[in-house]
Amino acid sequence: MGLVFQYWLRLPVLVRSVVVGGIASIAGSAPWALLVSANTRYWSAFPWAAPVMAIYLWQYWRYVVRGWGWPGSTVEARRTNARANALSGDIWGLAIIAGVLGLVGILLLQGVLGRIVTLPQQRDVNVSQYPVSTAVAWVVMGAVVAGVVEETSLRGYVQGPIEQRHGPVVAILVTGVLFGLAHVTHPEIGVVFLPYYLSAAAVYGGLAYATNSTLPSMVLHAGGNMLSAFDLLARGRSEWQLESAPRPLIWQTGPDAAFCAALVALIVVTALAARAYVALREAARSVQGSER
Repeated sequence: MGLVFQYWLRLPVLVRSVVVGGIASIAGSAPWALLVSANTRYWSAFPWAAPVMAIYLWQYWRYVVRGWGWPGSTVEARRTNARANALSGDIWGLAIIAGVLGLVGILLLQGVLGRIVTLPQQRDVNVSQYPVSTAVAWVVMGAVVAGVVEETSLRGYVQGPIEQRHGPVVAILVTGVLFGLAHVTHPEIGVVFLPYYLSAAAVYGGLAYATNSTLPSMVLHAGGNMLSAFDLLARGRSEWQLESAPRPLIWQTGPDAAFCAALVALIVVTALAARAYVALREAARSVQGSER
């Protein structure tokens, strides 16, 4: 066992982080996928998968995020890598503002990309065969699982160690690619969505880097997934489909006024988001310095 551990430590930080983060991701998300799949087939009148997953997610939080349990030698490492550090109220406020601006920028980016390349239309989700309470419970629990598990595994276990060794840019790029690969199982997801996932990694990863905490990104990730899922159920299309019918590409019509307005809005919001992230980083450093 000691020899295996020595070989493990010889691996590059990037490799070790991706492996451990992948295990943390699968351990958190696979049970929910199995549970909700079973719930669609058995006793779907009651969303029993949600409370069962809530119990499991609590144990996941205790073990993977808070470091509780065996082996004792990894307690501090799990707690540190999970990066779920407490923040002051002021930092929380700045983080939410910066994150919301970043998410608005992502939506605007998708609107611009939708005029440059053809984005696939997401398939309608038919939930008419299930009670509304069941569908709502699945949406809420699925969003919470995504927020907790993906932020813990990607922004914590993967990004944190790579960030310390190679800097935030490399770390966020790696998590962005992994974020995209984790969603290729969806039939509508392809290479065209890589800018979307890189942007999402920048928004969430930037929050983790600026605050040294995954808590703000968990809240925004879960909230964003919840809103987009309810929007999909209500309108039958995802958040990147801003209109009921896609507009023609600019290669066909030229850069019209609508495209130029969307591009200007994207530039302005991105600049505001960047400034908010810089202010957040400076404020968090000031608080961390005063606590030493």
